[in-house]
Amino acid sequence: MSGMADLEPKLSIITATFNSAATITSCLDSIAEQTYGSIQHIVVDGASSDGTQDVVKNHSHQPDVFQSEPDAGVYDGLNKGIQLANGEVIGFLHSDDMYASSQTLQQVADCFDDTSIHAVYGDLEYVAQDDTDRVIRRWIAGNYSARQLTLGWMPPHPTLFVRREWYERVGNFDIGYKIAADYHFILRLFNQPEFVARYLPQVLVKMRVGGVSNRSLPLIARKSREDLDALRKTGAGGVFTLLSKNIRKINQFFH
Repeated sequence: MSGMADLEPKLSIITATFNSAATITSCLDSIAEQTYGSIQHIVVDGASSDGTQDVVKNHSHQPDVFQSEPDAGVYDGLNKGIQLANGEVIGFLHSDDMYASSQTLQQVADCFDDTSIHAVYGDLEYVAQDDTDRVIRRWIAGNYSARQLTLGWMPPHPTLFVRREWYERVGNFDIGYKIAADYHFILRLFNQPEFVARYLPQVLVKMRVGGVSNRSLPLIARKSREDLDALRKTGAGGVFTLLSKNIRKINQFFH
């Protein structure tokens, strides 16, 4: 007779790194602290030059898969990780992020006990670079509806866990997008009429502020162009949806 562990959905957690030596330790610590045991951790490094590889190799938590080679950016790295994943469910933990508690992955896995659920997502906290206990913004995702998608809603991508079969159905990240490939993927995914996602109303991930998309005005402008292109290509909306998406962010500073 198979043990109970055989019934657990193995989670493949993918971390893409590039010159992440300063933050990757807290990411690895977060994985190591999880009480859920059925985890495949994949680290895909883009040929870092700052010693990231040494930090990973010397950490007490060794990823199940570690690969370091040049790539075409973070989404290319994530796509490589997806190809290496063997878990039933795929999630992402970026090199400067961490889970909100040691119970996070167990709580996510419990949701997937319901086989009608195709994805699980939750809330996210943006925290200070030098003090991860100091919350800058709190992204309360809320429940999904098709109308919400047209009003600029999206789940925080680092909190989104999706059954691997859906990547096979809708495809991986389009690396033609340098900043908004995650939004483009989410629009494609949540536009599927039979897709069922469950909202877990709690903070799942803490993300350090200072991501690529908001480092400068040119990058903010590029992200807006890419978001609009993704909306138009998927038929999910246009300029109004993009404006609504950005307006929604204001509320995150007051939670």
